[in-house]
Amino acid sequence: MQFIFRILCIFSMVNLMLLTGCSSGEKETGTSRHQGQPVVLRLKWLVNVSAAGEIWALKTGIFEASGLKVEIKEGGLEHNAIKDIELGRAQFGVASADQVIRAVERGADIVVLAQIFQKNPLKWIYDGSKLHIQRPEDLKGLSVGITYGGNDEAIFRALAAAYGISKEDVRFYAVRQDYTPFWNGDAQLWPVYSNVEGIVLAKKMKEHGRMPMFFDAEDFGIHLVANSLVTSRKIYESRPELVQAFTQAVLKGWEQALDAKNGQLVADAVHEFDGSVGVKLIQEQLAATRALVLSDIVPIGTIDKAAWRDSEELLFRQGLIARHVELSGVLK
Repeated sequence: MQFIFRILCIFSMVNLMLLTGCSSGEKETGTSRHQGQPVVLRLKWLVNVSAAGEIWALKTGIFEASGLKVEIKEGGLEHNAIKDIELGRAQFGVASADQVIRAVERGADIVVLAQIFQKNPLKWIYDGSKLHIQRPEDLKGLSVGITYGGNDEAIFRALAAAYGISKEDVRFYAVRQDYTPFWNGDAQLWPVYSNVEGIVLAKKMKEHGRMPMFFDAEDFGIHLVANSLVTSRKIYESRPELVQAFTQAVLKGWEQALDAKNGQLVADAVHEFDGSVGVKLIQEQLAATRALVLSDIVPIGTIDKAAWRDSEELLFRQGLIARHVELSGVLK
């Protein structure tokens, strides 16, 4: 009996040591209270190289190491990040300035956590063997693809107003997720993200003997802030640890994703999400994305408040918002 009792005592002591060890281990790793809770990120568009930072943070465990269980969901015409945040279907989203400002004007309580793109990638692609566009006035008489409600609509309307192009001077073609109208010539200019589908379309045009050219409204003084990280004010104020952990993880993901030494691995990671594009092409897209996100002046994610004010003024002048929107409480 004494032998059995002694064995039981030893067994109990071992259990206690194991439990104590586990407890101290949890303290050492700094486990946060939001660990294991699902976090949904709704992108602005489809999953591609424009989400390279978020994809890298997911694939390499940056999110997990920050105590986050993140699900990345693609956006698009049918999936609006801000609306999903308002409805509680997502905690974070990626949106452009026009989407944020329009939403705030109608009463959405949204805050901007970081600005991913320092330069807007939106351009219009066209066949340079048929068209010669050197200035905005050269757009008169042409058919232009427009995503109604998108940032390309805001940019083009601002350009038209600044250079005296009336709605009778151009023919608008409603853009959908199908490039057939552009290939058929129904729309002579087609809006693209120059770092993503712009590269794909340019290659296909060359294969068919066409000369891809890009029209960039920024060259003519029209600036609109592109992809930025957003959340609701409710989440921002009630869950500051979650917001900080997520934002820092995203920015760390982008910093590592744009490091040239990780190029091959990042391209492989993006390819897992976007299998329609080859790894070699993704590497080209990644190089183009570096020029849009990285800056020699400010760190990744810096919010260019002056550019946001310009974006707000642009939307107001074009009647896309009915009143001025105060951004001081929106930009964090």
